[in-house]
Amino acid sequence: MTEAQTFDSVFDALADTPAEAANLQARSELLSTLKSHIRSWNVAQDIAAARLGITRPRLNDLLQGKMAKFSLDALVNIATAAGLTVHIHVARAA
Repeated sequence: MTEAQTFDSVFDALADTPAEAANLQARSELLSTLKSHIRSWNVAQDIAAARLGITRPRLNDLLQGKMAKFSLDALVNIATAAGLTVHIHVARAA
């Protein structure tokens, strides 16, 4: 019988390294914020995609939460195009 593991976050469980977990968490938070912000526009996907400078299929992937299809850089670029400001908080690990 294997012993159950516990993790501080779901990202720690999914990632092989702390750096990968931090990247997953940042992408997840940014993706979630973007989805809410874009949906608040209440416009058709083709209009939203044009505002963001991306294709409609790319926007659909974002709105469907397909995080694996987006790098952190790509999400920062989309957030900027959406009129959002991205701030990064850095602190010492506990």
